[in-house]
Amino acid sequence: MATQRSRRLRKKLHIDEFQELGFSVAWRFAEGTSEQQIDKTVDDFINEVIAPNGLAYDGSGYLVWEGLICLQKTGKCTDEHRELVRKWLEARQLNDVQVTELFDVWWD
Repeated sequence: MATQRSRRLRKKLHIDEFQELGFSVAWRFAEGTSEQQIDKTVDDFINEVIAPNGLAYDGSGYLVWEGLICLQKTGKCTDEHRELVRKWLEARQLNDVQVTELFDVWWD
């Protein structure tokens, strides 16, 4: 039986039209990569891929990085976003680049 929920409750629960889809990403820098090069690559990632496409990235690491990517505002990432991120990371010849399928960032 379908449950009828008010718009306010749907927004609060992040469901239906307020569902947010994102994806996880991970990569590894080569052994011996300098801290300056890591910082520059991550800064370039944010400035060239994340910010211009209205995305948000929450992640951390040193030689091995992992994190979550979603939209800066309520909405759904697309497969195009996933491919854009994957191609950018692979073009920098980073190791073990992994980009997951889209998932509900609130409920999965």
